[in-house]
Amino acid sequence: MNIQQLEYLIAVDKYKHFGKAAQACFITQPTLSAMIQKFEDELDVKVFDRTTHPIRTTDVGLQIIDQAKVIIESVNELKNKANLLNNILGGTINLGIIPTVSSFILPTEIFAFLEENPKIQMNVKEMTTDNIIKALKAGELDAGIISTPYDTADEFYQDFLFNEELMIYSSNTEANKKNSYVVPEDLNVEKVWLLEEGNCLRNQFENICHLKENTLKPKNLDFLASNIQTLVHMVDKVGGISILPELALSQLSEEQKGNVFRFKKPFPFREISIIYYKPTFKQKIIDELSNSIRLSLKEKLNYNESPKEFVSIKPQ
Repeated sequence: MNIQQLEYLIAVDKYKHFGKAAQACFITQPTLSAMIQKFEDELDVKVFDRTTHPIRTTDVGLQIIDQAKVIIESVNELKNKANLLNNILGGTINLGIIPTVSSFILPTEIFAFLEENPKIQMNVKEMTTDNIIKALKAGELDAGIISTPYDTADEFYQDFLFNEELMIYSSNTEANKKNSYVVPEDLNVEKVWLLEEGNCLRNQFENICHLKENTLKPKNLDFLASNIQTLVHMVDKVGGISILPELALSQLSEEQKGNVFRFKKPFPFREISIIYYKPTFKQKIIDELSNSIRLSLKEKLNYNESPKEFVSIKPQ
């Protein structure tokens, strides 16, 4: 018996499929099947019922899986403690990030953090806030980056990361180039492109403006985007307006930046924080990641220049 076998057991229990579990573990299916069979033979137990579809974990198997998770967690804790004793920041961390943030800090702040800390293995997944909260409670994530305050996240520890201004991205036909600022009441709310339901940034846009269905799209098109980049492309192609977080400006062309407008004062902003269920042996990684993001963005965002000119927009 070895640690890898326990990881394979947990993967099969999660995916209920040997092929998908093998893919997640980056090994071939025959190898994974052989390792699990060897484990079952050694302990003289049947962990999985292979006659069902999807594969079913037996009653005995469920108890073994639970114990395997405890062992894996203990091994990871031991590794992290060893790293701390050696003054090395290392270990594995599973991080969930809402899509409207991940696109803009993953290739910059997070990549820079990982380059400085090569002993850290970070597994990042884009998820909605509600799914991040569920995954944290289930122990599938160590931390999540979301827009706060969030009602159902009150039971979590929260570390503030940054405040980000919310702006308008508008086509040339919709924007009034004579005005530098946009008054929410003056927006043509029938020409707004929205993110899909469950996205905090959509809720924040709705809190700024009273929104209706977009009348620019074809009548036979039902469309809700899952990311900011898609909204920008739709505005460029079809026209209309959409919300734009400040960090998204870094990925726009100079021509596109001409289509970005600020709201009239007080400028709306969203608060972004990292949340976690309870302090663990991975706390040092979470703390250092938080500090790295805060320091990197401190001089980049408009809010930090004049906080009194801004007003917070809650994600719910």
